[in-house]
Amino acid sequence: MTWPALDLVGGPSPGAAGLTSETPLQTGRKASSCDEFSPLREVVVGNPANARIPETRDRSMWLNLFGDLPYGERRQVSTGAFPRRVIEETTEDIIALVETLGTLGIAVHRPEAVDHSQTFSTPDWASDGFYSYCPRDLALVVGDMIIETPAAMRARYFELFGLKALFTQYMINGSSWISAPKPRLADELYRRGDDGLITLGEHEPVFDAANILRCGRDLFFQVSSSGNELGRIWLENTLRAYGDFQIHPLRDVYQLTHIDSTISLLRPGLVLLNPERLSEENLPACFRSWDKIWCPDMADSPVSSAHPLSSRWIGMNLLMVSPELAIVDADQTDLIKAMERHGVSVLPHALRHARALGGGFHCVTLDVVRDGGLDDYFS
Repeated sequence: MTWPALDLVGGPSPGAAGLTSETPLQTGRKASSCDEFSPLREVVVGNPANARIPETRDRSMWLNLFGDLPYGERRQVSTGAFPRRVIEETTEDIIALVETLGTLGIAVHRPEAVDHSQTFSTPDWASDGFYSYCPRDLALVVGDMIIETPAAMRARYFELFGLKALFTQYMINGSSWISAPKPRLADELYRRGDDGLITLGEHEPVFDAANILRCGRDLFFQVSSSGNELGRIWLENTLRAYGDFQIHPLRDVYQLTHIDSTISLLRPGLVLLNPERLSEENLPACFRSWDKIWCPDMADSPVSSAHPLSSRWIGMNLLMVSPELAIVDADQTDLIKAMERHGVSVLPHALRHARALGGGFHCVTLDVVRDGGLDDYFS
């Protein structure tokens, strides 16, 4: 398939200048994004301001932020606001990313500022907030439909409020906008094992949008501590009403959280795979005929947190601008060379605290308009 060329010149795009937006975000298009790789036209870039580890140390926080942390080490975890240096340097790196996207002619939207220190509650629990750094996590765009996903982490219950104005504009422009059933997130959803670690139960549908990769009419759903089987069933049943979609579950591949440090779709016929979690034996059958890049070992630089929110594999968390162009962690030189050998040009960028904050370039972006359609890439 030949994709339309991206505009390679142009000034900063709408919404690119500031880190926050105090007025409704404007766009002239409806949301329309069907995959992870076709030419990118509009994107949300996250905001690290006010990011924090929730003060409330409930089971959902341990499950989704520190799922593999031994029970005895939990007292050592610092809560509250991230260090000022981490936020300031991440803000610098995000500004550089926004500027690069603007020079490529891509419209960039930013979440409104949110005070994540505020406490909120339901009849079952109380929590404070987390962050707006990873807009990928809680909003899934399938075709021209926006789906708010039911996160398993209590601290993220109202996180998408910072994007309501933008989603309203997309709805006015013609997009469907739905939300999965709001989960109760009662204690029985989070099961404590004999080792003290928490696992996710099946009392109600919960999942993060970042558990999912889109490839036209095929979606890959990672069952893990941030997405359960009931969440997969809800998504499958809901999408059935909108067209001929196929949901491919990935089970027993990576039990912690999201899919995008395990599989990255680079273009039709080319996939990047994490060799620590996948092999030819457990690879989804769809990809067996595709060309594969088995990700080189990650260059591991010093981490600014004693308890980072991501593993070293966040280095393979990249953003495809088009099937021929990617934004990749500048430290991952072996990965960059491997991608270039397969005909993918790379724009190296820094995201110095990706591990500490738990998000690389795919995580900190939400592509809302791409050129691709609901095609079948596997027949």
